[in-house]
Amino acid sequence: MIKKSATAVAILAFLVAVLSFLAENKAEPQTTTTAPDARNLDAYINLLRKDVRSQKSEVMSEVMQFDADEAAKFWPIYRDYESELTKVNDLRIANIKEYAASYNQLTAAKADELVHSVMAYQQQRAEILNKYYERVKQEMGAITAARFFQVEYQLLLVIDLQIDSVLPITGS
Repeated sequence: MIKKSATAVAILAFLVAVLSFLAENKAEPQTTTTAPDARNLDAYINLLRKDVRSQKSEVMSEVMQFDADEAAKFWPIYRDYESELTKVNDLRIANIKEYAASYNQLTAAKADELVHSVMAYQQQRAEILNKYYERVKQEMGAITAARFFQVEYQLLLVIDLQIDSVLPITGS
């Protein structure tokens, strides 16, 4: 019961931090007929990079509750995971920039290209998460790996929701 409460508190704290970050870095409200401006793109990039990554680690640490030996095994694996995830997130950043650049003159072909790029990003991200689930499972067991997977997946969903909720809808 205590672990479930700690998980809920940690995820809530992360959500509040992300919402605060977005509120502090949000540009003037977007109308539905203009592309995201450069200030918003910088906020999205920051969200995918520095601030969220450190907050994710804090949440992960709080929820996983490792002893010293477990931490010594887990954190090098998690750093490798984050390194690979950062490279894949570059695809997402490029796609957001491309969307912003073409928003006002979006063609059907460009919309299709952008959607396929998002799907490729999501697939690569899922493959990385699967790879590191297996690695954690091998090093630390299935229960710990499942906890890692569950928490990381929830955090990724929160990040996705925050980013996607501030992007203007295509064709609006």
